[in-house]
Amino acid sequence: MRFGYREVCLEHDTGSRHPETADRLRAIRRALSKRHGVAYREGSLADRSALEAVHDSDYIADVEQFCADGGGTWDADTVAVEETWDAARASAGLACWAVEETLGGADGRQTPFAIGRPPGHHAEYDEAMGFCFFNNVAVASQQALEHDDVDRVAVFDWDVHHGNGTQDLFYERPELFYMSIHERGLFPGTGDVLETGGPDARKTNLNLPLPGGSGDDEYTAAVDQLLAPALERFDPDLLIISAGFDAHEHDPISRMRVSTEGYGHLTRRVREISDDLDAELAFVLEGGYGLDPLADSVGMVHEVFDGREPITPDGDVLSKSKRVIDDARDAHDL
Repeated sequence: MRFGYREVCLEHDTGSRHPETADRLRAIRRALSKRHGVAYREGSLADRSALEAVHDSDYIADVEQFCADGGGTWDADTVAVEETWDAARASAGLACWAVEETLGGADGRQTPFAIGRPPGHHAEYDEAMGFCFFNNVAVASQQALEHDDVDRVAVFDWDVHHGNGTQDLFYERPELFYMSIHERGLFPGTGDVLETGGPDARKTNLNLPLPGGSGDDEYTAAVDQLLAPALERFDPDLLIISAGFDAHEHDPISRMRVSTEGYGHLTRRVREISDDLDAELAFVLEGGYGLDPLADSVGMVHEVFDGREPITPDGDVLSKSKRVIDDARDAHDL
């Protein structure tokens, strides 16, 4: 794979006790150094016009000034330093790079994966939250829609937290599809099954709040029974994966049970789905806070594109998870 990465993303210093630290990217880079066929690209910092296409201009100015003044605590979870301004623009810019790469024909072993930080899927139109300042996948999705041959963009978010920001930004727009698998009851407490899209965008917002303890079998069932038919109906030109790895069985902040091999199988399935739909495919890093599980899982995504065949889960879905999947299928007429 081609990985988008910029050193300035390491300079977003959240402090030694914060779960979202620069060590996440260092761990990923160490793991990828042992893999074959890894290449890096820097991309560009997102410019103000790209950010303003998604976020409130006054909010963007507030973030810039907040960082220029030395940063501090934006809210209980979200902190900044002076360098955060460039790091956040780099992270959004790397997501845009990934989209431009795949729309330019990069696929197979050249499939792009943006590994920037801070992450983005909690950032709303005019508010930072949940470690996020700018919504990287939303900025990249909007940029994609400026291409003449892109009419519809889909985002599949497998981070363990609901991407409230992405939902907020996509909810009223019929040309944008969003699906989130997340752990029920976790931050930020949003993402109900019955939130299916605004009046002019029905069935374009698919939430699956799975109970804790769900793992490879449940996530596979969600992809096969919900994502695949929903995307067949939506028919996107581009599929972006909001790739958080905090649903891993060894992540310290969730109760989910997805294995490293399970992330490999999810990768294989989204690749198969995108191929079936003739949709371009790109990955953008979100969460993942156990350093070894995060690094191993990103490495697994790469290995699948390098030819590895991951193990297929058994298909023994927990009954409590099956009920939620059935509810979501009913809500979306799938």
